Amino acid sequence: MSPPAVPRAPKATTSLLQRRSPLAQPLQQRATLAALDLSQTRHQGDFDQALAAQGCQSLRPDALEILQLNIGKLCNMACRHCHVDAGPDRTQENMDRDTIDACLAFLDQTTAHTVDITGGAPELNPHFRYLVDQCVARGKQVIDRCNLTVLLLAPLADLPQWLADRGVTVVCSLPHYRQRNTDRQRGDGTFEQSIAALRRLNAVGYGQGDPQRQLTLVTNPVGALLASNQAKAEQEWKAGLLQHQGVSFDRLIALNNMPIARFLEWLEASGNLQAYMELLVNAFNPATLSGLMCRQTLSIGWDGFVYDCDFNQMLDLPIRQNPRAGEPGDRPRLQIRHCTPSDLAQRQIITGSHCFGCTAGAGSSCGGALS
Repeated sequence: MSPPAVPRAPKATTSLLQRRSPLAQPLQQRATLAALDLSQTRHQGDFDQALAAQGCQSLRPDALEILQLNIGKLCNMACRHCHVDAGPDRTQENMDRDTIDACLAFLDQTTAHTVDITGGAPELNPHFRYLVDQCVARGKQVIDRCNLTVLLLAPLADLPQWLADRGVTVVCSLPHYRQRNTDRQRGDGTFEQSIAALRRLNAVGYGQGDPQRQLTLVTNPVGALLASNQAKAEQEWKAGLLQHQGVSFDRLIALNNMPIARFLEWLEASGNLQAYMELLVNAFNPATLSGLMCRQTLSIGWDGFVYDCDFNQMLDLPIRQNPRAGEPGDRPRLQIRHCTPSDLAQRQIITGSHCFGCTAGAGSSCGGALS
């Protein structure tokens, strides 16, 4: 019997960088957000004021639990909502072996229990399997943030079984359990390919309740909306995917779209930017502050620079070295190969208006809702 046909490859858009859009530059993205008039919103649209109203002068880190490594911007897709501006053309921004080894050396100095590997499509980095094996050998829980469609590429045909053999948690993007909404956000053909990839994951034991083969789906709203109720949506998704597609998963996490990169471009082009930012600010939820990912997670860029979170990374807001007595000018940014956990323990987390994306409604983090 011949193997089933692989569904047609999805195509959504191209990267901001490829189109030479001004918004390809993080500085321009920050300027676009800063130019909005949010004076009529709660806290005048100022995240520091929102913190101060809760008796918090700044965000400080808790004990490090998760080391998140963004190992490249190369991706087989170019989704319309991507805050990384990843795509097939981003071939230069790939973490090299030396930087991966520097991240592992830093990991060995911490009590972090989880390594969260993201991209781009992290599986396209030539050192992805080396990194996973090194983390597993250290007894760490490993998360692979997967776009699903990458699993259908011929060189990665063995990857579902390979990940299952190592107990890697697979966290997969799927905007909706219906085809129309998924293809609208990620390109025609995405849903069909995603279901094919989910079936491959199910076939090797993912999504069956096995704690060593956890399959999590991630949904982002299609449009300028807050994420839906996570618990209610999970029930609906599980029933819908099982009934109509015959696939199962363990957990759903619902994330707010961040006003960064290509989603920022869509908001601006569609005339939704002002209203969306007002929605985020006015929906600020103090109950989310204790669980913000920037407090328990450290984000490392493909080039080894250190950030409070993946969103600060994409806006080029790096953690900087502590000032030395009499040191003039801007402080140098921290490189993972040149810093220790003690260098980071007392830092002040860098914030901005984009942080309302993580604190709006039920909250939003790499682990899902916060309240």
